[in-house]
This record gives sequence, structure tokens and C-alpha cells, in this order.
Amino acid sequence: MIIELGHFALWLSLAAALVQAGLPLWGMLKENPAAMRVGDTAAHVQFLATSTAFAALTYAFVVSDFSVLLVALNSHSAKPMLYKVTGVWANHEGSMLLWVLMLSLFGALIAVFGRSIPIAMRATVLSVQAMVGVGFYLFILLTSNPFDRITSPPLDGQGMNPLLQDPGVAFHPPLLYLGYVGFSIAFSFAVAALILGRVDAAWARWMRPWVLLAWSGLTAGIALGSWWAYYELGWGGFWFWDPVENASFMPWLIGTALLHSSIVVEKRACLLQWTVLLAILTFSLSIVGTFLVRSGILTSVHAFATDPERGIFILLLLAIFIGAALILFVWRAGSIRDTGLFSTVSRETGLLANNLFLTAATGVVFVGTLYPLALELVNGAKISVGAPYFNQTFLPIFALTMLGAGIGPFISWKRGSFRLVVRTLGWVTLVVLIGLALIAWVLGLREPVGLFGLFIALWLGIATTLDLARRIGIGEVPLRRAFRRLVGLPRAAWALYLGHLGLAIAAAGVVAVSVWKAEDIRVVTSGDALAVGPYAFTLIDVQNTTGPNYQTSIASVRVDRDGVLVTMLFPERRWYPVERQPTTEAGISTLWHGDLYAVLGDPDGNGNFVMRFYYNPGVPWMWLGAILIASAGLISLTDRRLRIGAPSPPKSTVSVQPAE
Repeated sequence: MIIELGHFALWLSLAAALVQAGLPLWGMLKENPAAMRVGDTAAHVQFLATSTAFAALTYAFVVSDFSVLLVALNSHSAKPMLYKVTGVWANHEGSMLLWVLMLSLFGALIAVFGRSIPIAMRATVLSVQAMVGVGFYLFILLTSNPFDRITSPPLDGQGMNPLLQDPGVAFHPPLLYLGYVGFSIAFSFAVAALILGRVDAAWARWMRPWVLLAWSGLTAGIALGSWWAYYELGWGGFWFWDPVENASFMPWLIGTALLHSSIVVEKRACLLQWTVLLAILTFSLSIVGTFLVRSGILTSVHAFATDPERGIFILLLLAIFIGAALILFVWRAGSIRDTGLFSTVSRETGLLANNLFLTAATGVVFVGTLYPLALELVNGAKISVGAPYFNQTFLPIFALTMLGAGIGPFISWKRGSFRLVVRTLGWVTLVVLIGLALIAWVLGLREPVGLFGLFIALWLGIATTLDLARRIGIGEVPLRRAFRRLVGLPRAAWALYLGHLGLAIAAAGVVAVSVWKAEDIRVVTSGDALAVGPYAFTLIDVQNTTGPNYQTSIASVRVDRDGVLVTMLFPERRWYPVERQPTTEAGISTLWHGDLYAVLGDPDGNGNFVMRFYYNPGVPWMWLGAILIASAGLISLTDRRLRIGAPSPPKSTVSVQPAE
């Protein structure tokens, strides 16, 4: 009965989305406030109905109702409760239900917290949001129904991919979808602005908090996914340039550009056309990512669907939504006029350059991700594009982006002083070179590529710190007054500094582990010691035991430095009898400067084991930097200026004129 209720609730969600898509838009065209307000009510109904459907599916997994096909294929009665719950979205149908739950959530949030947005704009945004929802509700109900029954239920289920039976999976997909789907709001605001003929500073202010929320969620989701791959897959790395990884990275890059360009629109009424286009492209790349994961064209631990017909359906949705939005943009673009003027040396120019670099970086990732798929489609040839391509094309562009992020805050809005900027940046460069020379001398670093990468990270970190010191008056006012200024900074300013410092710290970590990682992989027996960097790893023994739904072998590894015990590591190799698959659990000890990392491999039949030992310098900095970056977006959201509606713009403020 509960399953049928969930199925009915999903159809009710579709009905509510249809009402939300049509009636508010009709009310806007007829200037009927009552009809426009229906959008708020329909958004609430849609969210409640989708939540009911999601709760019903969760119930089926929790009680192991194997009469539901999805539960039978993706769960087992012996699974721990946490993984029964996460199993809800660790498959194609359930993850798409989570997708529309997030979509309906953002619509409900707009209805609740968007009261300061003029009713015509809010109604149109909710209408566009519901149109996207209609497409995906149809996709689920017609091709991916999570509530399909089995006439003869099995006694037990087939279980779930052991790699996904991990606490990280409990949080990684919801956060990732918060970003993926959250960017639909930016798309809805862009299309609504084009329909209404209003692209101005107020529009950017209404949109920016929702972009911040989605961007923060996507940042946290990507970082958590990278962390999961690092400790769960046991290969010692954190990013493989897998197409599915890239599918989440591309909207993050464009979303970062959108955040910065919306600031220019809000402050200077510039880059209006560009910002609208970025809002459309950001969600376009989110749907492209959904297509890659759900179409069956990729084989990856991240990908769920294997039915190409589903991919065709998503491709049609992509063509309809994005094609219509781009046609509307082309139709309206000629009427969008920037009124803010700025010189070549200005913060506006710096932010525009930032946008161009981020867009170019996205293009590089897009080509590297989709070119092999396109080539296989054209002539059947199978090639792979891996780290060498991305390292040679993406990294130089992103390095320029980081340099620009350090320069931008020193340039004034509208018109800056070239001489002052050069003098300030000269001091920054001098400090960075001195700091880099000291680091290289103390640590004995010689690799040019690594030193250049550290130069970029130090540049951004020191430039950001010096700009903060300049802003609060260090050296110009007493320290007590400077501290009061620091405490009194707007939260959006705190977010800027934390975000840039987080990027610098994360970049330093990526450079360190990429260039100076030490590793050794070989067959060892108990008592064997291997030198890895400055550390000695010794296999003590391997013990066999059992877990809740798996059998495991646990190795004890001693790590010494200069004959002194540093830590003990306990890597595992697990076997899941139901799924008949093995997994690895890396043994990791985190120090302030890096990770000690051990992986237990296969036995050789003679009492020996394949062991992999790593010293990964800089890894803790990556995770710290990611936390700071994601937190920056959330801190910015608490700024009161982003939680109130912008006042109505003066008559001189630019807006799109209605088409003839």
C-alpha cells in the first residue's frame, strides 16, 4: 500500500508541476496576481508530493520489501541500516527520484524565501522551474519507475555494489545534486528575465543567493567524492579525470564564472548578456552530466544506467530546454544594453578576464571528456583522454585564473591606477619569491614544475592576505582598531578571503602530492620493511575476521621515521559474499604535512601479500582548502545583503525592452 501511495504521489508531483508551469505564466501574461500566486502553492504541493514518494521508496529499502524490483536489485537483508538507506539513491531510478526531489525543493524554497521578489518575476521563475520538472517527472514515470513490482518476489535481494557501501555515499550524491539541480534556479531566473524583459542589478541580486547555495553544494559534493575515491578505491590518488568526475567539474567551473559575473551585474550593470548566457550554460552542463551518467554510454563506478533509450530521452530534454533558452536569448540579446562604463584597468576587466579563463578551462575539459565519445560514435574508434592532456591544457589556464584572482582585489572598480597596481603586485611577487626560495632551500625541492605550481599557490595566498591587511588598515591604524575592522567586515568579504585562501591552500596540496609523492608497490612477507620517502613501512602480520556483511583481511603495518615509531596503519581487503566482489579499505594516517597510506593487495599463495605504500605530501591541505571554499559560499549566504530583496532599480537602470 505504501509503495502504491509513493507511485501515486509521483504522479501527483507531475500534476502539480503542470499546474505550476502553466497557470502562473498565464497569470503573468494576463496580469492576474491570483493566478501568479498559484505558483507558490503548486511549488509547495509538488515538494510535499515528491517528498512522499521519496519517503515511500526509502521505507521499501529499510524494511527490505523485495516485491519492489529496485529493492530486489539493489539491497539485501544483511546490509547495515545505513547502506539500506543510501541504497535508495545508489542506483539509477532512486538517484533520479533524488534529482526531482532537489528540483522541487528549490522551487519550494523560492516560494517561501522569495517573497521580496516581485510577484511577476517569482511566478515566471517558478513556472520555468516547473517546466524542467515536468520533463524529468515524465522521464522517471515513463522510463525509470522506481516503484515497479515483481510478481514473484525473491527471498532476498542481490545486494549493492560494495564500493558504494561507504559512509561517503550517504552524503556525496545529495550534496552533488544540491549543486547539479540547484543550478536549475539560475537557468529559471535567466529564462524568466528574458521573458519579462528585465535583466538588471536587482535581477542579479535575486539570483545570486541561489547560485551560491548550489555552488557550495556542488563544491562540497565534488570534494567528498574525491575524498571517497582517495580512501576507498585504494590507488593512492584523488582525481582520475574520469568523464563522470568531469561531468560535475564542468558546471562548477562555469558556475564559478557565473558567481563572479553576477557581482559585476549587481554593482556596475555590466556583462548583462554574458551573465544570462552563463546562467543558461551552467545548467546545460548539469544536464550534460546527467546524460553522461544516465545514458549508459559510460562504464564507471559513478554511472548507473545501461539502457541507451534513457539517454535518448535525456538528450531530448537537453535539446528542448537548452535549445529553447538559447533561441530566447538570441531573440532578446539585441535589446540588452550595458550602462556601466569601465576602463581597461579596472576590477570589471579583471572579473571579465576571470570569466574568460574559467570558460576556456571548461571548454578544455568539455572537449577532453566528449571527444572520445564523439569519435567512437562516428567511426567506432575507441580512445581515452587522460591526465597528460588535461595537465598540458587545463592546468596552465587555471594557473592564469589563480593569478588573476590574486590581482583583482587590488584594482578599483570602474577605473584603477595601473602604476599603483604594478607597484603593489611587485611587492607581492618579491615576497612570494623570497618565501618560495626559503621553502625550496629548507625542504630541498628542485622540480621546476612543482616550484612553479607552489609559486602560483603562494601568489594567491599572499596576495589575498595582503589585500585583507590593506583593507583593515594594518600598518596605518592601531592594531586594536584594525582588529575591530576585521571583525566588522561584511560576511561576503569574509567569504571572498576564505574562498581565495582555500583555493590557494588546496592548490598547494594538489601540487605537493602530484609532484613529490613517494610510493612503493611489491610483494612482501611479514617483517619486510620498505623505504618510502623519509619513512619505513613494515608489514607486521595479516589477520582474518568478519564484518556485518563481509569477510575481511586486516594488515598491521608499522611506520617509522629514523627508527622512531610514527604510527600504525590497518589496511583491509574485504570480500562481500552476496555481491561476490572485493573492495579495499586503505590504512591512512594524516599528519599536518601529508598522509601515510597503505593498501593490502592479493595474497600470492605462499604467505606473501602485494602491498602498496605511499607518502602523499599536501593531501590534508587539499581537504582543508576544499572545506574553506565550500564554507565561503555558505558564509556569504548569511550576509544580510544577500537575504533581502534589492530595491526597485531607478528608471535609468538598464532593462530589456519588450520585443516588437
